[in-house]
Amino acid sequence: MEALEELRAQVAELRPLRVYGRINRIDGQLISVEGLTDTARIGDWLNIATGTGGHIGAEILRLTANEAHALPDGPRDGLAIGDRAEHLGARGIAPDDSWIGRVIDPYGRPLDGRPLLPGARMRALDTAAPEPARRGRLGARLDTGMAVFNTLLPVVRGQRIGLFAGSGVGKSMLLGRFARAMQADVVVIALIGERGRELREFVEDVLGPEGLARAVVVTATSDQPPLTRRRCAQAAMSVAEHFRDQGKHVLLLADSITRMAEAHREVALAAGEEPSLRGYPPTVAHRIMALAERAGPGRDDIGAITAVFTVLVAGSDMEEPIADILRGVLDGHVVMDRAIAERGRFPAIDVLRSVSRALPHCATPEENARIGEARRFLGAYDRAEMMIQAGLYEAGSDPLVDRAIQLWPALDGFVAEDAGHGVKGAFARLAQCLEPKPAASAAQR
Repeated sequence: MEALEELRAQVAELRPLRVYGRINRIDGQLISVEGLTDTARIGDWLNIATGTGGHIGAEILRLTANEAHALPDGPRDGLAIGDRAEHLGARGIAPDDSWIGRVIDPYGRPLDGRPLLPGARMRALDTAAPEPARRGRLGARLDTGMAVFNTLLPVVRGQRIGLFAGSGVGKSMLLGRFARAMQADVVVIALIGERGRELREFVEDVLGPEGLARAVVVTATSDQPPLTRRRCAQAAMSVAEHFRDQGKHVLLLADSITRMAEAHREVALAAGEEPSLRGYPPTVAHRIMALAERAGPGRDDIGAITAVFTVLVAGSDMEEPIADILRGVLDGHVVMDRAIAERGRFPAIDVLRSVSRALPHCATPEENARIGEARRFLGAYDRAEMMIQAGLYEAGSDPLVDRAIQLWPALDGFVAEDAGHGVKGAFARLAQCLEPKPAASAAQR
């Protein structure tokens, strides 16, 4: 049966007519090809045969009356005027159920050394989100395996959240915990612009056999061309949509949207687009928002994509363009703080700066009361922390701060705990952390 499906996919790729053009100009990063006026479209791919016997792919970014201007997806070494360019048309991806447990590149090619069966249907990379009037609503609360996300920052089926963090604060470890423990039928992971040496480490150590057994990993390392890095997030979303359309609940983890935006900036500037948003082109906003809108509940409640998009924020600047664009279209954001990581608490989540827009609807009145109480004490401690650490706060000055000082160690430790007994168990544990502690005796003081 698999052999038949593979044959069917190969037959579907056959083209009875091949169209060729020739390079007539190499200008900066772009190459100009003549002879494709009647067939070329923006976004189509070319396969260029160099005079040295090699092949280079290129994507068409601009069109004039007589020429197609394309950006090569790789080094331009060996290109020459007159080289033949074959028009391949739109280049999508053909996901298959057998991709679960595999590591692939954004073109659907295996990276783990084993053969990979393409699916029978080619999916476009730039597809529209489900119709707004027909797509489902956010679903039930999910067990994430972590106490803080089961209580203070709940995640529901079809929700889209942003994970905002600087480098080196434990972002990849947190994604690995989501991939291993969060409720989902399939996990799709996009590693965009990651260091090459980290791929194997993430797959084998962070994700582990348990996580990989239900995951598809799509990766484009930092040394790959911008077209490949930009394509990575789109390819991962198309793979997620393949499983969503089967009625499955898909968890999509994209790391990171910042690197996707940087790759898009390189492509857009090569195409002649003017920079505006701190060096980013105007189209970066639409590209990010269009990608985010494709996640979420499916049409008529058939399947859903719960998505976690990471954003690299330098110096915890939540107002930088990419963070600001993404935060405005998501259903919640989680902020990771370097100062918390440096004192050794992981995940280094700043609860007070994080929010889940699934609240208050996804929790009961009693649970919302617990969440509000915990936030109130954490906020009171945060406001007085400088005075407390400096020894300037005098006990008894503020009953709320006194109680916050008493509860803070337990609440801070709670954020780092696993949720061994699901959502109800996590709320029971939160209630324990909020219980008044017996006053210390004079001897103990």
